[in-house]
Amino acid sequence: MDFIPEPAPNLRQLLAFYLEAGVDCTLAEEPIDRLAEPDAPAPVVVARESAPPPPVREMPAATPAVPRSEIAPAPEVAIASAREAARSAPTLEELRALLEKFEGCALRNTATRLVFADGNPKARIMFVGEAPGRDEDIEGLPFVGRSGKLLDRMIAAIGLDRSKAYIANVIPWRPPGNRTPTPQETQICLPFIQRQIELVNPDVLVTLGNPSTQTLLSTREGIMRTRGKWFDYDTGTRTIRAMATFHPAYLLRSPSYKRMSWQDLRAIAKALAVS
Repeated sequence: MDFIPEPAPNLRQLLAFYLEAGVDCTLAEEPIDRLAEPDAPAPVVVARESAPPPPVREMPAATPAVPRSEIAPAPEVAIASAREAARSAPTLEELRALLEKFEGCALRNTATRLVFADGNPKARIMFVGEAPGRDEDIEGLPFVGRSGKLLDRMIAAIGLDRSKAYIANVIPWRPPGNRTPTPQETQICLPFIQRQIELVNPDVLVTLGNPSTQTLLSTREGIMRTRGKWFDYDTGTRTIRAMATFHPAYLLRSPSYKRMSWQDLRAIAKALAVS
């Protein structure tokens, strides 16, 4: 059988591939050929007569080094700063304002905008995912892409919509290229989502996917073991019933698990009905 090569992708297909891979901006106006040979160095011209030596400059005195024990690691400082800032926010509006000004997380420098939350801040149910994606980064709202549309259908399946639910993420800024947030980035952002949950004070907390489940429910087990089970989430002033289920993005890749997710949603609806 003769091998028939696939046709080369056109410009539209290439752009779609780059967007799917998380490449959504350029770093230079012109492409750079990294494989090109470097330019030959300019020839050295030797003067016939020796030039006078340059004047000798005195070197400034070296600054004494600061002992490493007196330098606090940046992540620890950022985490402590996040905890202090989150505790000081009496309302969701002020918490959002603090996050807009917070400089302890480098993700804010690469994201387009802060993705704080969406929905009803007085809702009885709160959904928390991991981090915003490209669509969320553009619009400034959580779960607005394909995953968001599926989440809307999941919420509608138990008789609710975004006006009766509150939706947020552990990480409020999109990681570059949709990469996984680092443990340090998660720990820096954790006090803010914890305070957000405390201020919303829902009757039921739903963690979407493995990262948000492990972060908020303090478990190391995978989503297959944790989903569908009830946990106690302690805000310090109240214990909230919490359940983990699959992230909508995972369900888009593995639709066969939608049946399990439907079972989780039925249990959540029953808990809301009796509480």
